[in-house]
Amino acid sequence: MEGGDGMADLLPWSIVSIAIPILIVLIGILVIWRIYKDRKSGFPPGDERTQRITGKAAMSALLIGSYFTLALMFMLIFGREFYNLQNVDAGYLLIAVLLVSNVSFLILRWIFERKGD
Repeated sequence: MEGGDGMADLLPWSIVSIAIPILIVLIGILVIWRIYKDRKSGFPPGDERTQRITGKAAMSALLIGSYFTLALMFMLIFGREFYNLQNVDAGYLLIAVLLVSNVSFLILRWIFERKGD
């Protein structure tokens, strides 16, 4: 490999670039399947319990996304100052933050719905 971005050379971006659209399509299929299943079973989409669970999952996902963003920030600062690493492309960091936030919301909502009150 020729000289590059330091940290960007450590990560297999070709695999990540292929995995991101696959994840988006899979999540879309899951959401459509979920909506179809709920409508078929007669589950009300906006009752009080569902709104409370969605709000709790959204707040938790926001916190997880914020902590992940802070961890990335500290990793970049300390990596540059102490280990002489180059910055990673901002596009990949934004994608990572969005994926962590959105996937954590979906997982937390699923857990909270299964858990009950």
